[in-house]
Amino acid sequence: MRPKEILLNIRPIKPVDSEDIGDDHLASSSETPLRPDAFDIDDEEKIDRIEKHFREIMHILGLDLNDDSLGGTPRRVAKMYVKEVFSGLNPKNRPTARLFENKYNYDQMLVEKDITFYSHCEHHFVPIYGKVHVAYFSSGKVIGLSKINRIVQYFAKRPQVQERLTVQIGKEMQRVLMTEDVGVVCDANHMCVASRGVGDTNSKTGTAYFSGKFNNENIRREFLNYINSK
Repeated sequence: MRPKEILLNIRPIKPVDSEDIGDDHLASSSETPLRPDAFDIDDEEKIDRIEKHFREIMHILGLDLNDDSLGGTPRRVAKMYVKEVFSGLNPKNRPTARLFENKYNYDQMLVEKDITFYSHCEHHFVPIYGKVHVAYFSSGKVIGLSKINRIVQYFAKRPQVQERLTVQIGKEMQRVLMTEDVGVVCDANHMCVASRGVGDTNSKTGTAYFSGKFNNENIRREFLNYINSK
């Protein structure tokens, strides 16, 4: 059976009112939109401030914060946001990728498939989760396999749209490996589609980033055949 062809298709973005975004996965650019002063305060102060505001959100919702189960929730959420699920916003957490000489003169495609990731939709702050498949041709250097996973996790751990996540991983692989020959495919579930709105629990979203040799149809098909194989 011929594997499905997944093509990158980021629509041109035109100015829209934020209330009109709805469920559309719009992205303003390949860079995560951050303010210039995003890291003027340290992580501990961010946790303190988020805790305070999340406590107020829970209070507005009518929850009893004197309950043993709920009392620590604002602090737990704040720490989770800063230290875990949105830790990829902070450039100090960017993986340092050590490269090695390609001593084996390996000149074929290298594929790291089925990299599990968890992210959050930036429009509703609910989970996006799925698999990323990354491939590249060496330009003389190779990267430790675990570093590919770390690159994926770094860009996933921030409010995202899937198109931007796919492009960011692809561009980072090009930068780190100093090669144009990179392919990235992302297949994901969106809880903003499954748990709210249309409530479709079966659909998945596919995006891809192909550059250099991966613009060749035969090489791209080889990549897709491999990641779709059992």
